[in-house]
Amino acid sequence: MPKNIPVLTVEERSLAMAYERALVALYENGCRMRTQYDKPGDPESIDATMNITILEPWSDPMIHKAFPGGIEDLKEYTMELFGAKDHWVKNMNDADDTRWEYTYHGRLSGYGAWKERANGGSRETGPFKVNQIDKVVEKLSAQPFTRQAQMITWMPNLDFDCYDPPCLQSLWYRLLEDEEGAYWLNCNVRFRSNDAWGANFMNMFGFVQFNKHIVAQGIADKTGRRVELGRMNWHADSWHIYGKDLNEAKQRMLDRLDDMAFGERTYDFHDAFIQEMYTAAETMVTDKIAEYDRTH
Repeated sequence: MPKNIPVLTVEERSLAMAYERALVALYENGCRMRTQYDKPGDPESIDATMNITILEPWSDPMIHKAFPGGIEDLKEYTMELFGAKDHWVKNMNDADDTRWEYTYHGRLSGYGAWKERANGGSRETGPFKVNQIDKVVEKLSAQPFTRQAQMITWMPNLDFDCYDPPCLQSLWYRLLEDEEGAYWLNCNVRFRSNDAWGANFMNMFGFVQFNKHIVAQGIADKTGRRVELGRMNWHADSWHIYGKDLNEAKQRMLDRLDDMAFGERTYDFHDAFIQEMYTAAETMVTDKIAEYDRTH
């Protein structure tokens, strides 16, 4: 019986290649573990602590065809990270409210900091929301080399008692400047738990989009500088394939690597056809959210 959870490291140029290599490394070197979500008869999961570095997150091939989803799912998850579902979060003071307990965007853009502050001649205590996205953009725009540009999600007063607390824990950013005066946004992402097969690819794709269109664009707007994406380092304390998903992972990817060229296993995100599908999916996702709102 092993005493140590493996620590695995993968570094690749593009997102699709990093995702594939990391899954192979997990399958070959991870350890077997139970989870609190297993049903009777489920096989044990394969688990490891994983560190993935994508050197050029905006480069192609970006999309791996084997991930369990489609272009519309990537668009929906990205829109969720941009705030499209923040109104689905429940009122924590209403025991009958069954909506979500959080969204990542909600925690990042409106983190509830419980503290005391001055209010005129008196002092008040309460949940004062902090827009961490704005704070990070402001910090990096004023001082690109700061080590203090981070956002967090974990709220211990809520999350220790939450059935499904946030997997994302923190985002950390720093800028490097090249010889032409352009900034390169480097990012560290930490997950406490990350479903390597069922969720990770959409997670990584979504945060590439978040970093490009929210953080980097925000800095560019404030500074007038060109801001590109540098490397994204993805750390997951538990990067796992659930036992129930192992056969699907093998059939869709792991058992097919010798039979297909890498180009056949991936899409170029910047391909005109994929861009057309991705853009068109926004209307479908918007309608889907509206229909959910109407029926719930």
